[in-house]
Amino acid sequence: MNHHYRDTRKIDPSRGADLGDGTPNDNNRIEIGPTQLALNEWVGAELALPNLNKMREYRWKRLTQHIVDRGLGGLLMFDPLNIRYATDSTNMQLWNTHNPFRAVLLCADGYMVIWDYKNSPFLSEFNPFVREQRSGADLFYFDRGDKVDVAADVFSNEVRRLMEEHAPGNMRLAIDKVMLHGLRALEAQGFDIKEGEEVTEKSRSIKGPDEILAMRCAHHACETAVAEMERFARNNVPAGQTSEDDIWAILHAENIRRGGEWIETRLLTSGQRTNPWFQECGPRITQNNEIIAFDTDLVGSYGICIDISRTWWIGDEKPRPDMVYAMQHAHEHIMSNMDMLKPGVTIPELSANTHVLDAQYQSGKYGCLMHGVGLCDEWPLVAYPDHAVPGAFDYPLEPGMVLCVEALVSPEGGNFSIKLEDQVLITEDGYENLTTYPFDADLMGE
Repeated sequence: MNHHYRDTRKIDPSRGADLGDGTPNDNNRIEIGPTQLALNEWVGAELALPNLNKMREYRWKRLTQHIVDRGLGGLLMFDPLNIRYATDSTNMQLWNTHNPFRAVLLCADGYMVIWDYKNSPFLSEFNPFVREQRSGADLFYFDRGDKVDVAADVFSNEVRRLMEEHAPGNMRLAIDKVMLHGLRALEAQGFDIKEGEEVTEKSRSIKGPDEILAMRCAHHACETAVAEMERFARNNVPAGQTSEDDIWAILHAENIRRGGEWIETRLLTSGQRTNPWFQECGPRITQNNEIIAFDTDLVGSYGICIDISRTWWIGDEKPRPDMVYAMQHAHEHIMSNMDMLKPGVTIPELSANTHVLDAQYQSGKYGCLMHGVGLCDEWPLVAYPDHAVPGAFDYPLEPGMVLCVEALVSPEGGNFSIKLEDQVLITEDGYENLTTYPFDADLMGE
């Protein structure tokens, strides 16, 4: 049989030069993206794919406009998620979180430069909005030793020269996160350093049309992976030889199979380990007739975070009445709070008008009512009334925001918790719940 280059060098041999999201149909491409498995599942679900070129342009324009609106000369980003937002490129994302070697400067005229790992400048060349690739932003001790200050001086001098060319006379530079030597070197160059996280978080908070399409696809992939995890748990837990880690590993594997990237936490526990919440997934052998609860915190296809939670009852008996009541109470909590969502409602109003959990659940309630989500958990945060800080989040909701609506119903001194969470898009006239995954019928008392 003859094997033709035109067939074997494509991600999807049935397509031409480009995939449905506008990216190259090249089996050797540098650019990461969803797998053929995910693409086929999205076709089956009749989901429209995003146009990634338009999504990148939207993000670039939005960040640039936020820079201009604040009278800044530029924005310097070190946070890997902000760099992903600005350039849609990745490089060893988790390693980069604790060894920051990447940086991106976006100037007020839209000129964007990335500093990447010295041997990998090619990783962002697919994006025409990245005008230059450089190296030398690695300002951490492991890499630079006792000469970090020298490297910082070189880097800061490059930034100054770029700003002189692309924002002449404007030394107002916003920075999201920076190592100590980097900050001192930039200040020594004469920059007026401003808060950069406010710029990036506000920019990222309103999703464009193609970002929403990407999120729909990522959500479908995540829910498909969760279904595989549930199927594995229900088939294997009753035998008494399946650990929490065994179950959690299914979600990781199914996420990666669809072109997802990582999971931010280890929040899956079983039985009495669900209370108190925030214990991490471990080697405990799950038992028949127990609760399993989890929070995905999943960075999935297209780098989009899908942050949903479910609690399952697994066994051949029925859950206790107090468990059923707690589940119904948690469900009422997120649905009642979700019904408040619409453009124009303010975050303090959401806090003040929240559905109130029973007294027995107050001490163990979640850290927030809701929070934004995009490439990860993002601004804004909606606090419970007793945790709200006046003036911290005095903003209205806007169309294009996406919020995760939370419920943790955890009886004080109890031996179980219920964790639920849905991901919700703010529309022009209300909201759309993007999460379709069912709630456990036994715990709902059905």
